[in-house]
Amino acid sequence: MSLAPSAPGPITRLPSLTGMRFLAAFLVFLFHLSLLDAYSTPEEGHGPFAAALKNGGWAGVTFFFILSGFVLTWSARKDDTPHAFWGRRLAKIYPNHVVTFVLALVLYASATATWERGLPNFLLLQAWIPRDDVFFSINNPSWSLSCELVFYLLFPVLHRWALRIRAERLWWWAAASAAAIVLLPLAAQLLPAGEDFGPAHANSPLHGHSINQMWFVYIFPPTRVLDFVLGILMARIVLTGRWIGLGVLPALALSAAAYATSLWVPFLFSLNAVVVAPFALLIAASAARDEQGRPTAVGSRAWVWLGEVSFAFYLVHQTLLSFTQERLGFRDAGSPVEAVGVAVLVAVVSLALAWLLYAGVERPVMRTWSRRARARAHHRDAGPTAAQPVEPVAQRSSDEPVPTTAP
Repeated sequence: MSLAPSAPGPITRLPSLTGMRFLAAFLVFLFHLSLLDAYSTPEEGHGPFAAALKNGGWAGVTFFFILSGFVLTWSARKDDTPHAFWGRRLAKIYPNHVVTFVLALVLYASATATWERGLPNFLLLQAWIPRDDVFFSINNPSWSLSCELVFYLLFPVLHRWALRIRAERLWWWAAASAAAIVLLPLAAQLLPAGEDFGPAHANSPLHGHSINQMWFVYIFPPTRVLDFVLGILMARIVLTGRWIGLGVLPALALSAAAYATSLWVPFLFSLNAVVVAPFALLIAASAARDEQGRPTAVGSRAWVWLGEVSFAFYLVHQTLLSFTQERLGFRDAGSPVEAVGVAVLVAVVSLALAWLLYAGVERPVMRTWSRRARARAHHRDAGPTAAQPVEPVAQRSSDEPVPTTAP
C-alpha cells in the first residue's frame, strides 16, 4: 500500500499549526484551572471565568484529535513501514507518559491510586473503561493518549482508504464524518444513563450528567476515531488542491462563534459536536496558508517553540494544578490579584517543567530512535534482501504537530 503524499517533492512545514498547538493546550490549562476551588465553587455558581471556560477542555481535545489525523496524513512518506511508524509514535508519547505518571503519583495521586485504576492508566487502556475513577485517574489528561494509540494503530488502513477516495468526493466524505460526530449525542441518549458524575466533579460541568453517555461521546476511542478521520480527509482535500480558499481569519471567526454557541447547547452536544466542523476548517485554512508561504501570527519561531513543548506542557500542567490545591492547600484566593498571580505562577512552572521534559526526555528519545532506525535501514539496504519491497506508511516530518493531549 502507498501512503505517500499526492504531490511529489518535499512536504511543506506547518509552523502555524505547530503554534496553534500551544493555544489549544493552553485552553485546556485554563479549563483545568477554572475547576480549582479558588476559581470555581458551587456556592459561587462557578462565576464568569469558569462559565466562559466550561467547554475549553473539550474544545482543545477535539482540535488536537482532528489535527492528529491532518498532520500524519500531511507528512506521509513512501519509504516507511507500519512497524517503524508504530514504533516511532510509541517513542514519541510513551516516555513522556511514564515520567508524568510517576510525577503525578509522587506529588498527589498516590493517595487515591489503586491497581484497578493505575494499571489501565499506565498501559494507556483507561479510555476503554466507562468509569470516571479509571479514565480520569492518576494524571487524568493521559486518557487522550489511550485514544491516540488507537488512531496510530488504524492509521495505515485509514490512510490507504482515504487515498482511494476520488478527489471530487473528499468533501462529501468529510461532511459525512462531521455529521456523524454531530449525531453521536443522539445515539448516546439511547444508552442506559447509569450513574451520574458525583461530588468529585462538583466544580466541573460534568457534575450531574451521565457517565456512560459522556464516555461514549467524548472518551470512547472508536467514537473519537471520527475526529481523526475528519483530519485525514481535510489533509487530503488540501493536498489534492480541493481547498475552497477560506481564509484563516474567517475560519477563526467561525470557530470562536461555534465555541460561544457550545456554551448554550445541551451538554452532550457541547462536548465536540458544535465545534468540530469549524475546527476542521481552521486547521485546513492554516495549512493552506503555510503551503503558500504566507506567515501567520502563530507561525513565528517563538510560537513554534511553544508548540514543540505543548505536548509536555499538557501532560504536566494538571499535576501542578492538583498539587497546588491538594498539597499546598490553595483553595481560596484572597483577591483577584492573588488569583491571577497563582495562575501565572503555575503556568510558568508548568512551562518550565514542560521544557525540561521535552529537552530531557522527549527529544533525546526521538533522536535515539531516529538514529537506530536509520542504522537498521542502512543495514537492511546493504543486505542481500535489499531488493525486497516494504509496505510504506507515514513518516513524521521534523516539525509535525503531535496533538497527543486532552483534558
